[in-house]
Amino acid sequence: MAPEWFVGNAGSKEFWTEERCYITELLNDPASPDASLAVARVEPGVTTQLHKLVGISERYIVRKGKGVVEVDGIAQLLDVGDQAVIPADTAQRITNTGETDLEFYCLCVPRFRPGSYVSLE
Repeated sequence: MAPEWFVGNAGSKEFWTEERCYITELLNDPASPDASLAVARVEPGVTTQLHKLVGISERYIVRKGKGVVEVDGIAQLLDVGDQAVIPADTAQRITNTGETDLEFYCLCVPRFRPGSYVSLE
């Protein structure tokens, strides 16, 4: 039997969301309620759905590609290694402005729960 602090690989696969991007959840488990971690992938020319996360702050960390993130109506260019710190309950979306997929880590605090997602479109 594994210790209670161990979270095994659940074999998470990439899935499509209504947000207009692909998500691979790396960590989103009740055993780790303080945070979740996912990789988002946005295809070239696509802008994700304008949305907010109720009670959850989010940090985007770009690992591939480039884009423009909009947080609370303010746009900012993002490139590999750049981060966007998005407070809870704040309108957000991201556009892939490059010719290849835009990929970024999504670190949510506390962990992401589907009921916290609110479309603003």
